[in-house]
Amino acid sequence: MTAPRTPGRDVAVARGRRPGRSVGDDRESAILATAERLLQRRPFGEISVDELARGAGISRPTFYFYFPSKDAVLLTLLDRVTEEADAAACNVLDRLAEDPRSRWRELIARFHDTFGAHRAVVLACAEVRATNAEVRRLWARVLERWVQAVEAAVVAERRRGAAPDGLPARDLAIALNSMNERVWYATFAGDGPAIDERDVVDVLLELWLTCIYRTTDPARVG
Repeated sequence: MTAPRTPGRDVAVARGRRPGRSVGDDRESAILATAERLLQRRPFGEISVDELARGAGISRPTFYFYFPSKDAVLLTLLDRVTEEADAAACNVLDRLAEDPRSRWRELIARFHDTFGAHRAVVLACAEVRATNAEVRRLWARVLERWVQAVEAAVVAERRRGAAPDGLPARDLAIALNSMNERVWYATFAGDGPAIDERDVVDVLLELWLTCIYRTTDPARVG
């Protein structure tokens, strides 16, 4: 589920890394792995730069060669998770006409699997978003990509006669993506009331189908 991305320099700035550094650098990868591991045990606010450096086997001054702050580490983790989600979604929406119910389920399940595999990062970003403008801006850009992709898919389904006209496609896409975001947060965080993780994909699917097609069994058209 992809839309045009901001190339080159903007991506580097969004991640907080110094432009031109290799994402495959072993030390940078070690810092990121340390951060994700620590986030599985403690809130982001309790993690220090010293811990990140020590976990990566480097000194504090060396850490700053790779990242200007620990916030930049979190931004990079978020950027990588969302890129992974985009890669997982790939061309699923291009294949909706094959079987709308199966393709929408595939899309939701792939996002669920990606976010679930990196839930510590997802939860940390959700928690700091209110106070961290960079995280908020990056997430807004990501969400806009997904909104545009779903909006285009809904418009295409309406044009081929598979989905009825209704709410503006963009408004519907915003609402559905926002619903997923909140439902997943509650499920991953145990922030009740929350849907059991075993059921969350199917619950979201039924809601998406009902909102887009006004039925949970959309006809195969075209």
